[in-house]
Amino acid sequence: MTQETILILDFGSQYTQLIARRIRELNVYCEIHPFNHFPSITSSIKGVILSGSPYSVRDGMLPAPDLTAIRGNIPLLGVCYGAQMLAWENGGNVEPSAIREYGRANLQYIDNACPLVHAMTQGSQVWMSHGDTILSLPSNFEIIASTSDVKVGGFQIQGEKTFGIQFHPEVYHSTEGQLLLKNFVVDICGCDQTWTPASFIETSVNELRNRLGNDKVVLGLSGGVDSSVAAMLLHRAIGKNLYCIFVDNGLLRKNEFEKVIHSYLDLGLNVKGVDARQRFLEALAGVEEPETKRKIIGGTFIEVFDAEAHLIEDVKWLAQGTIYPDVIESVSVKGPSATIKSHHNVGGLPDFMKLSIVEPLNTLFKDEVRIIGRQLGLPAFIIDRHPFPGPGLGIRILGEITAEKVRILQDVDDIYVENLYQSGLYEKVWQAAAILLPVRSVGVMGDERTYENVVALRAVNSTDGMTADWSHLPYEFLAKVSNEIINRVKGVNRVVYDISSKPPATIEWE
Repeated sequence: MTQETILILDFGSQYTQLIARRIRELNVYCEIHPFNHFPSITSSIKGVILSGSPYSVRDGMLPAPDLTAIRGNIPLLGVCYGAQMLAWENGGNVEPSAIREYGRANLQYIDNACPLVHAMTQGSQVWMSHGDTILSLPSNFEIIASTSDVKVGGFQIQGEKTFGIQFHPEVYHSTEGQLLLKNFVVDICGCDQTWTPASFIETSVNELRNRLGNDKVVLGLSGGVDSSVAAMLLHRAIGKNLYCIFVDNGLLRKNEFEKVIHSYLDLGLNVKGVDARQRFLEALAGVEEPETKRKIIGGTFIEVFDAEAHLIEDVKWLAQGTIYPDVIESVSVKGPSATIKSHHNVGGLPDFMKLSIVEPLNTLFKDEVRIIGRQLGLPAFIIDRHPFPGPGLGIRILGEITAEKVRILQDVDDIYVENLYQSGLYEKVWQAAAILLPVRSVGVMGDERTYENVVALRAVNSTDGMTADWSHLPYEFLAKVSNEIINRVKGVNRVVYDISSKPPATIEWE
């Protein structure tokens, strides 16, 4: 690790990734590692942050790493559980809170002489989320912040650049939280704030050139943000030695294959389009179960992609658009940390594809990938597009997939998305989808009775897809879209709007 880095040790907090994103916003590079498996402390690590945790320091299986190489040698900040652990391990008293402290609070006392909370204002709003409270501190700990209910809101260990806070500076509800993080990362740790999109591109291109040399690399494009940005970075590094394959599985949006592949060619990418629509439809014939559909779509893609990759001689590498949350969530943390899911993009190569993996985006969050993409010149319709599932419309057609159902849903989806653009609503929605239901309803068109399909429209707002609220689209907009769909799409006579949030519902229907 040679890059100037802040190291975040993860104890399973729901906010750990948010800490990293806030530090990245300060143009400082940081990495998240499990508390029980982190790299050796070198001169490039300028500071360490201990995250919160859903667990208590009073639990028998206390997650407590050996901080010998850190304490007193480089700056250390414990957040919530991290602060409680520092106090507990040094003889302080941590007890269950009389009332669970969750929500907004205000700092009534701030020691502005302490560099961590310097320039923060009295009454500053912070966000509490903890079931335990530090009731007393070891003798060499000094209180630096308090609320009306929490005397030990923050502390510093005398003679050390070691700090603890019981609130969460990384969440937006802590109004001066970013100031506190800046105080720690820039003033206390001495980071120079030079980790920018431009510097990332320059560094990555040089590293890719050195690593790949004259080797050939194959990449499966999806039309989405991650694979597109990965392709542009690799193209800048190795040019025509990057071979991109864009598979039309017949489940993309209307005219998307043609539109996207033309954009890729205009950008100078070495890309081959593969029409595999019929092969996917035949493989999916008669299948209704959602997970089976997903596996068929994924398996067929690998077969098509592998066949095309074998047509290129001497390919050594497979590139993937893996991003940092995929990596974090795929790490197995042993101990009492929260269960972390595995991800299809990480270590997901089938055994018969004997290629090395290169993942140029695996240190970036989604918002950073978009920024890099803009700097690389990718068009807005790719960079700013809503998330789109890997199985495409295959999981938005409930039940069996047929060519006619795909045609209906593509037409419906096209009207819906185009109206979102025209109404200025597309950027205000995190994800929008149309779903073809396995339901037919009676209707009247002209003087004739109809018995046709029902479609559901879905729009949600979210930050990361883990939770989502349904979008309150204007009634006038929904009325216009419904009218256009029913009048223009043959086979649809009823439109409904999904007002379910996640949880308990999911964003996609399958």
